[in-house]
Amino acid sequence: METGQSQDTNTSSRIIPGQMRKIRIAGAGPSGLTAAINLAKAGYEVEVFEKATDVGKHLKGGLQGLENWSDKKSISDELREMNLGINFDLDPFYNFTVSNGRKNWDFEADPETPAFYLVKRGSVPGSLDYGLKEQAIQNGVNIRFQEKVSLEEVDIIATGPVKNETFIVAKGISFDTSMEDMAIAFVDDKAAYLGYSYLLVTKGSGCMCTVLCDHFNDVGNCLENTKRIFSCMVDLDIQNPRPDGGIGSFSLDCHFESNGRMYVGEAAGLQDMVWGFGMRSAMRSGYLAARNIIYGGDYDRSATEHFQNKLKASLVNRYIWERFGTRNYSMIFDVLKGTRNPPKYMQSFHNFNQIQKLAYPFAIRKMRKRYPDLRL
Repeated sequence: METGQSQDTNTSSRIIPGQMRKIRIAGAGPSGLTAAINLAKAGYEVEVFEKATDVGKHLKGGLQGLENWSDKKSISDELREMNLGINFDLDPFYNFTVSNGRKNWDFEADPETPAFYLVKRGSVPGSLDYGLKEQAIQNGVNIRFQEKVSLEEVDIIATGPVKNETFIVAKGISFDTSMEDMAIAFVDDKAAYLGYSYLLVTKGSGCMCTVLCDHFNDVGNCLENTKRIFSCMVDLDIQNPRPDGGIGSFSLDCHFESNGRMYVGEAAGLQDMVWGFGMRSAMRSGYLAARNIIYGGDYDRSATEHFQNKLKASLVNRYIWERFGTRNYSMIFDVLKGTRNPPKYMQSFHNFNQIQKLAYPFAIRKMRKRYPDLRL
């Protein structure tokens, strides 16, 4: 499937509301399937083209986080609002630890509100991908696996990260384990340059990855350092290891529509520039695209209104992370730990607060020089 196509804002061929014609979607990731499910429930005939043999084929059952701190609305409420059932593993986590090797920070969320949920990714039972696929098929969506399609022939483009706009690379392993549930992040440039490493375990499944925001050629060495570091922190039990990882792309200059076609998820440039939490935005964008087809709204306008400030906040957060990450990011986590409610404090920093608005002119100037390949 083609990705990274040049985009313009000519929407003369956009879908006419009320036309119950066939909708064609490129890509069977969370954004594409969310759009497909909503359209099918509204009575549209939907075809999804996926070049792989199954959903999430490049993933191997690894664990990823659905954060609860980026919006006032909880994940469970948002899934229901987007007409998605929870037929996949969705494990709540209230506690997590961040370490830089010299100091540990233990964070606890409100007992009634998880900090985040862990979900499995890939073509494995219980995964988010399998759950969304099942919901799509049950609602009559025709998923055409191992079929490529020209992007000029589709209505919604959900083809994932744009390779020439990559800002983040992850590499690691997923595995079976007898370890207790845990969530640990490690921040050290030798283990993850300008990023972080993580060890996640839930219900007998584990995932260990390094996430880099530069020096991508060092990802192999960083992963070895990550394994060594975590083996010193906890008693590792790794069974049946499988390679895991991926890339992430980001754009501040998102064109959500081009020639009547809608871009969703990372194909539109939606991603978190610090931690790489992109699933929530991906599904929301798929929902917005479907909703605007069904009810005749302006997807480009509604997506811009929903995401623009979040993207600006994300860019400022990346600037803060790199500018003030002195002493192995101690200052950042000391500040976060000193707040009364860290998840609520983080929520403010995902929605373009007053501090970020003041910092934005400096951040955008710095980040444009720092990441010249990105549309900032």
